[in-house]
Amino acid sequence: MAAEQDPFPGQAHLPELHVRLRSELGRIDEQLRALLDAMDRMQGLLDAVVAISREVELPAVLHRIVTTAMDLVGAHYGALGVLNETGEHLEQFITAGLSEHERADLAGTGLPTGRGVLGHLISHPEPLRISDIPAHAASVGFPSGHPHLRTLLGVAISVRGEIYGDLYLSERRDGQPFDVHDENVVRALASAAGIAIENVRLFEQVRVGAEQFQRLLLPTLPDLRPFTAAAVYRPAAEPSKLGGDWYDAIPLPDDVVAIVIGDVVGHDLHAAATMASTRNMLRALLFDGGSSPGAVLTRLDRTLQALTHNPLTTTALARIEREAPGWRLRWSTAGHVPPLLITPERRVEILTAEPGLPLGVDPGEPRPDHSRLLFPGTTLVFFTDGLIEHPSHSLDESLDELTELAAVHSTLPLRDFVCALADHHPSDGHDDMAILALRTPPA
Repeated sequence: MAAEQDPFPGQAHLPELHVRLRSELGRIDEQLRALLDAMDRMQGLLDAVVAISREVELPAVLHRIVTTAMDLVGAHYGALGVLNETGEHLEQFITAGLSEHERADLAGTGLPTGRGVLGHLISHPEPLRISDIPAHAASVGFPSGHPHLRTLLGVAISVRGEIYGDLYLSERRDGQPFDVHDENVVRALASAAGIAIENVRLFEQVRVGAEQFQRLLLPTLPDLRPFTAAAVYRPAAEPSKLGGDWYDAIPLPDDVVAIVIGDVVGHDLHAAATMASTRNMLRALLFDGGSSPGAVLTRLDRTLQALTHNPLTTTALARIEREAPGWRLRWSTAGHVPPLLITPERRVEILTAEPGLPLGVDPGEPRPDHSRLLFPGTTLVFFTDGLIEHPSHSLDESLDELTELAAVHSTLPLRDFVCALADHHPSDGHDDMAILALRTPPA
């Protein structure tokens, strides 16, 4: 009898094929998920590097590094210890993730001394992953009030080849220990952090150098008795932006005082040099006779046009001379923002008047003069537009805000008054600013 044939040859092998196919699809699915996770981590890392690079102040950079690292690996706590010059101890310790209660409990403990696992990373700056801190050979416990920590990921941050500090992360939010993927992404972040820290240091050096150079070009106010005077200069927030802002106060014959404030268009060495030459020319013209401020500015404009190729400049020039029962203010402006007048009763007035054209536009155009009687105890405030310019506000809105600010602080000593205006200015800080205030003596 012939053997019975299988009507569906190979069908017996289908279950095995299905199992292998499902296994292969499962493996592909895992690989795709891993690839997507890696892409998300990479995008997160790129976003983090951009965020860190935007900071221009060192404390903000350090805090941003900690919080960004926490976000990348899902850590509950983070800290960055900055080493001292010898690299043996911590001189700063920036923390994130602590609750207000936890911060209060740790308020009196001071900086970590570099013992325990923190000290281990200082001595051995290779990446450190610990799944059980108390069981680690270097662990010596935590100070009183410190939250209980179990896991740790530590990575050194280097700047110019030297260890700047160590980045510490603890307690993944999912309860799992830190893995090799966490270590890799934090190491990559640490490399970018070192560059960001170095950039901020260079930023600060450039900013300080530019500010020092600018201040060397500005005068020390002379003795203007019976008046009191104070001035303040603040550089732009952006580094290397040398400004053309300047101020001056000059005692003239016959008990006359001249006040000048100005701003050369541009932010570079040429603008700073133009500012210095313009100020010196104006000083010479002020000592040559008793011309009105408008006439002096006209002569200055013609002189600059004949001798130089200077950029546009705005300026305000004022003369203050004795006139009973107080003093007479005479002023003229060349496209400059108007000064403020503050009465002894704290009423603030914007001395709005025909401004005239900036220097360098049309030297033949006549410049109007303006006049105002000043009573005892009156304060005059001259300033550059860096004090009030803001892209979100109109000039009138910023001037109104400045008048309110001036009224609030008008009773302060003059030095404190100009600093208050500079500290709380209504501008966005993109431009440098100069303020010069003069106060007539009380009755």
